[in-house]
Amino acid sequence: MKNPFIGTGVALVTPFRKQETIDFSRLEKLIDDIIAGGVDYIVALGTTSEAATMTDTERHALQDFIVESVGGRCPIMLGLGGNNTLAVRDAIANTNFDGISGLLSVAPYYNKPNQRGLAQHFKQVAEASPVPVVIYNVPGRTGVNITAETTLSLARECPNIIGIKEASGNIAQVMQILQAKPDNFMVISGDDSLTLPMVLMGAQGVISVIANALPAEMSTMVKYALKGDVKRSLPLHFRMLPLMNAIFEEGNPAGIKALMEQQGRIAGNLRLPLVKVSKPLYNKISSLYDQFNA
Repeated sequence: MKNPFIGTGVALVTPFRKQETIDFSRLEKLIDDIIAGGVDYIVALGTTSEAATMTDTERHALQDFIVESVGGRCPIMLGLGGNNTLAVRDAIANTNFDGISGLLSVAPYYNKPNQRGLAQHFKQVAEASPVPVVIYNVPGRTGVNITAETTLSLARECPNIIGIKEASGNIAQVMQILQAKPDNFMVISGDDSLTLPMVLMGAQGVISVIANALPAEMSTMVKYALKGDVKRSLPLHFRMLPLMNAIFEEGNPAGIKALMEQQGRIAGNLRLPLVKVSKPLYNKISSLYDQFNA
């Protein structure tokens, strides 16, 4: 069976109206545009979706809407994690996985477990999940790094853990995983700007933020990179790189929403404690987007 998570996944944003209610009509159009842009799968309720600011009712409604809007046109990976292992297991047990092909589960945050605690947490998540699990390493948000040794141990011991979204920014760690991982274990880039070098070293793709705004360009670059075609992938990488960097200067998803607002695709509204980017950064993103289109 073809792995559904090779290539470009999109960490889907959530459009909000001024009243901070979810703009489902904009979201439906956004999903259509992203799929038409050639992406391989969609990640629902990830960090970029601002799921942490939603109620359980909103998260369930959003998941159902995304599944219905996608309509089987591409696989969906669902973000579901937390820092309470029992609560995560309960959440998995109470989740409807119809239309969901995989689970993206972030490392437990705030309480800063050691590597043994991380390993036991993910083993329990993998046992509870009815779909394959991709673990998510993002120490800049969680305060803890999943080491290469822990990742490789989970890869060998847990058949239901099929990969890692690596957003540590530590290329040496990524290389260590790529060098020693089992053949059926995936490494997925969690940093847009590091996707090309990671794929050329053996990663299987990216879960991308900028692909919300540039789905065709990002998915095309990744397709070339997966074929080892540096001549075609590198110019696309360098063309997008200034925007990739700019949209993260004041945090995610404020930057990508500013860019998409300039495209006329969504309003740039966020939910507190997140706020819109500053005027200087907004203008910088606008200028870079003009250069991108020139």
